[in-house]
Amino acid sequence: MNPVKLLNRTALFAVTPFLGILIWLLSSNIAITLSSGDIAMPEMRQSAQSSDSLGKLASGLDQAQEIAAHTGESLRKQVELYDKTNAEMAEIGKLAAAQAGRPLAIYDAKITARLGKPSTTISSNKLRAQLFYLKNEQFRSYAVKIQLKDPDAMDMVLGGSELGQAMTTLQAVKKHGAAVGVNAGGFADSKGSRYPLGTTMVNGEYVAGFQPTYLDLFFVGLNESGKLIGGKFDKQEQLDAKKPRFGATFVPILLKGGAKQEIPAKWQNSPKRAPRTIIANYKDNQLLLLVTDGYNEAGSSGASLAELQDLLQAYGVIDAYNLDGGGSSSLVFNGKLINKPSDGSLRKLPTHFLFYK
Repeated sequence: MNPVKLLNRTALFAVTPFLGILIWLLSSNIAITLSSGDIAMPEMRQSAQSSDSLGKLASGLDQAQEIAAHTGESLRKQVELYDKTNAEMAEIGKLAAAQAGRPLAIYDAKITARLGKPSTTISSNKLRAQLFYLKNEQFRSYAVKIQLKDPDAMDMVLGGSELGQAMTTLQAVKKHGAAVGVNAGGFADSKGSRYPLGTTMVNGEYVAGFQPTYLDLFFVGLNESGKLIGGKFDKQEQLDAKKPRFGATFVPILLKGGAKQEIPAKWQNSPKRAPRTIIANYKDNQLLLLVTDGYNEAGSSGASLAELQDLLQAYGVIDAYNLDGGGSSSLVFNGKLINKPSDGSLRKLPTHFLFYK
């Protein structure tokens, strides 16, 4: 019990008898008066009046004690009822919370079962990240299902303090103290520097200004509520309305609302197969990172985008976006490189999605 509540109840029981006496005195008609005639009365008369007054006072005290006892008992019952009601309401609250969370738990178990048994789990008050090793007919892949408990558990960082700099995903994870990292948007090289492709946003600010969608490029990132947002935006106001915190650009969109999106002809065969990196979400706002291996970028190994559309639908995701792939595909989990980079080593990149525990 709260110490303040306990002190209040103890004080209440202590003053109850005096409260009863006060109630009786206020409601009775006892009055003791003295006059000049009374002073001159014989001793016997004074004694009789005193005896009568004492009798009335004693009777009044008895009544006061009865009132106090009745009041104390009534208060005790009220306290017992209060405690009982509080206990019952607390149990109802626990039951309601458990029932409210049950559908989400059932849904989570369902989508997890489609991925298999997690190999490793990172769990904290900021996130839960589960790593899965997947076996597919044409390629090997890795998935990380992430529940963000805090919007700040995910961020996007640049490859250095200045635009045009680059670092590997493993370097980014170590530098920023992240638990999980994956490569983000595409890039363009110019004069020895590596610049993010299209609209790029970090800490709520446009890195190089807003760039309208062209050549099927999309923007994907997280908003202020920690939810995945993405799509094609012709005007800055359209993207600003979604309140993005950070995000990057690449091509193409694979799923939207659970439905397959048309893959541009260029991306159907150039290359047909390759290492891939996908970011997607579920209807409960959990995220899915999917990275596939490929041993070269000539199109003879790895996954096709059409195959990934089928796979992502089978996993039950809602929206899915293809991030930079090929030698850029990088997945770091708990400080360890998980995938097999097709370059033979990790490529230095200008943008990375990071997750913190």
